[in-house]
Amino acid sequence: MLFDVDGVLTDGRLWFGPRGEELKAFDAHDGHGLKMLAGTGVHLALLSGRSSPAVTARAAELGVEDVLQGIQDKRGALEKLLARRAIAPAAAGYMGDELVDLPVLRRCGFACAPREAHASVLRAAHYVTTASAGAGAAREVCEYLLRAQGKLDAALARHLA
Repeated sequence: MLFDVDGVLTDGRLWFGPRGEELKAFDAHDGHGLKMLAGTGVHLALLSGRSSPAVTARAAELGVEDVLQGIQDKRGALEKLLARRAIAPAAAGYMGDELVDLPVLRRCGFACAPREAHASVLRAAHYVTTASAGAGAAREVCEYLLRAQGKLDAALARHLA
């Protein structure tokens, strides 16, 4: 499962500090959803058109191995990643929000988007979240996938015992 960053794992706003450093706010619930999904053997990746040390740090915290940043050709990067990981496009999912995400969304077997996504992205998505980008949308997708695989109860039980 691949996730875009800005407008998916964040609310899409770009924050810059007084020295030009880029700041990002990530939702802890989204992060936990990603960890639960990865805990069931689903390989996670981030695919972003922008590059940010904050994304690198957050991905490391979450144990996301494939962090593809500064990518202008997202479809090409997807194809290379799938080939390297020996994953069929039909077995891959992607969550994106903007027009540049459409080639990847159309290539993957599971396309999803946060509710604020561009109208063209919403039309291309198999699943649109009720939660907002950067505020639970990624968690919602992770739980949707876990539920579809019959693994949600077990993933939750580890924390409820």
